[in-house]
Amino acid sequence: MIIMLFGIANVGKTVTGKKLAKELNYTFLDLDEEIKKRFKTTLEKFMQDYPYPLERAKVKGKILKDLLEEYKDNIVIAVSPIYYARNFNSLLDLDKVIAIELQDSEEHIFKRLVFSDENDNIYKDDAYKEKHKDYYMRDIHEDIVYARRTLKKIENKYFIDNQSVEQVVDELMVIIQNISRSKCVQK
Repeated sequence: MIIMLFGIANVGKTVTGKKLAKELNYTFLDLDEEIKKRFKTTLEKFMQDYPYPLERAKVKGKILKDLLEEYKDNIVIAVSPIYYARNFNSLLDLDKVIAIELQDSEEHIFKRLVFSDENDNIYKDDAYKEKHKDYYMRDIHEDIVYARRTLKKIENKYFIDNQSVEQVVDELMVIIQNISRSKCVQK
């Protein structure tokens, strides 16, 4: 199986994906890391080189498709936001793919909010974050609304509800087993 975890920034795709891959004994891939590796760049530079969202979505969709062809099976992919569904929707129809959208409340996502510098080093700045909370809450809200439209084809939605990564992965394991069984019965 190929498990693709979708969701907005800071919802927990990477942390959840790493733990899930370990539990399944699968390879873990992060779309952002693949971009950095393939283009030998930082995410900030990638955004500068591809300033238009549609252009970035095409590149991300192509890399995602390439990953499915390269790895074929037994992978978990944390899919960074691709804001044009036509660049990944066809991949959702593949028999071997289980797509899950991770969701959480605006407040929980805000609590997990981290920043990155121009070299993609992640850091926390809680004082700055709190000072600009209204801005970030609006931004998170807009991301959630947009994701609702973009990810509407993904049938499997999982609401994290600020649970621990271990709890989330345990519940996702059950969901994945049920989906796998259902796909086997349909064949």
